[in-house]
Amino acid sequence: MSSPATAAAPVVELHDLGRTFEGAQPVEALRRADLSVMAGDYVSIVGPSGSGKSTLLHLLGLLDRPTKGSYLLDGIDTADLSDAQRTALRGQRIGFVFQSFHLLSHRTVVENVMLAMLYGDTPKRQRHNLAISALERVGLGHRLDFVPTLLSGGERQRVAIARAIVAGPSLLLADEPTGNLDQTTSESIMEVFEELQSEGLTVMVITHDSVVAGRARRTVEMLDGVLSEVGQ
Repeated sequence: MSSPATAAAPVVELHDLGRTFEGAQPVEALRRADLSVMAGDYVSIVGPSGSGKSTLLHLLGLLDRPTKGSYLLDGIDTADLSDAQRTALRGQRIGFVFQSFHLLSHRTVVENVMLAMLYGDTPKRQRHNLAISALERVGLGHRLDFVPTLLSGGERQRVAIARAIVAGPSLLLADEPTGNLDQTTSESIMEVFEELQSEGLTVMVITHDSVVAGRARRTVEMLDGVLSEVGQ
């Protein structure tokens, strides 16, 4: 694995990126995408169902490989990385937040966050303190010993965000993070993302909600596998 680029380099750099799914009738889910996202940027990705947003998310999250083009994450060309190297890079550099919170109901809040470090190189004795710090960053320092079933939807999503950031990623990917929340709670979650972005975290949010998308600094639209920046 190559060494990361300097701080001035983009966190996300896509060049002519494409993904085609083979079959009797091949589907070109992503076509020649070019995108540069700098550290501390906040980008929303919008588009109708079937437009290619999920495909793009899977590529950005190193959950899938492109069939053409290149993807650099923190200056590291991901094209020729082995599966083990991609898994390691994903764990070190990327945090995920989903519409469904994916919390373990029988584990406490702080234990759920600690689980994100289970397969990393963080010493066991440090995991508890790091989890507490992450929960405090999202305003849940007073819920450490609660189980998810005792939390509101907004609080559960905050736990999920804490879990996503606890390992200190450079990129936070959120897929419809407010899809299960009411308008007021969605607003509070957007404020959390904005606070994290103001601290230097790069945030990319996939959403169908125009209000959520409007909170980002930049908006990228997906349509029939084509990516274009709104406002350019």
